[in-house]
Amino acid sequence: MVSQNCIDFTQKLQDLMRQVSIVSFKALSRATGVSERQILRLRRFGAEQMRVDVLVKLSQTLEVSLSELIANFSQVDLEKDDQESSTQGLLQHLEDLKREYERVQLQLEQQQQTLLQDFQQSSLQLLESLLLQFPTAAQKARENPNLPAINIVPLVLKPLEKLLYEWGVEAIAPVGAELPYDPKLHQLMEGSVQPGETVKVRYTGYYQGNKLLYRAKVSPV
Repeated sequence: MVSQNCIDFTQKLQDLMRQVSIVSFKALSRATGVSERQILRLRRFGAEQMRVDVLVKLSQTLEVSLSELIANFSQVDLEKDDQESSTQGLLQHLEDLKREYERVQLQLEQQQQTLLQDFQQSSLQLLESLLLQFPTAAQKARENPNLPAINIVPLVLKPLEKLLYEWGVEAIAPVGAELPYDPKLHQLMEGSVQPGETVKVRYTGYYQGNKLLYRAKVSPV
């Protein structure tokens, strides 16, 4: 029978870590998102008692296949009389892990597809008025070149503003605004100015929360 304490897998794990330039178990934990406690469990008891999602993360970071990882961290003792039954048990365990991994992968793909569909649906709802009204307004503009463009602007601007509001996106400054030049927030389109000198916004930039998405494009006044 296999003893849970007869093999120490620490050296095997360190050898794999060395091949991908991971210098410590703490660094391995950070790279994989697997807790140090789970890594210690792998070192002490091997792969048989590990969850499949943990093994998958470790195999990807250590750049070995899942089956190779399990084979390297197996408690099978080839010198025992029950070698054949132990090997069969390992093969069955590998097959079970493979099926579980495929099930988890399929579940993740389905969840991603559902999230994408939900995102697209919510975005289309926010842009509903633009989708429904803009093609008609554009056709009227083609039929009547004298139609003021200002009449079409609200059809585009209002849905866009609503969408940006729902996503927490804010403009750095409106187009035409004059303000002190800040190279962290502004991209100079022409000329040269010093920080603090007045520039004019030509194309607005955007924040999302504390993250800068696009710098505002500016030019000297």
